[in-house]
Amino acid sequence: MITVKRKEGESINSLLRRFNKRVYQSGILKEAKKRQFKTRNPSLRAKKLSALYKIKKEREIAKAQKMGIL
Repeated sequence: MITVKRKEGESINSLLRRFNKRVYQSGILKEAKKRQFKTRNPSLRAKKLSALYKIKKEREIAKAQKMGIL
């Protein structure tokens, strides 16, 4: 928990600015935005299919480079 105490004679704007700076530096906001939407982990089958697709594309690119297309 981040706490910021108001200094004597300090305006609300400068207090908010100090608070926002502390929140930004702590990384709390970044972590909250990252956790805002939960993503499902891909199934084992989906991982395998993705890996196979990637290998297939790499082979196609290598073949095209040998042929001088790319």
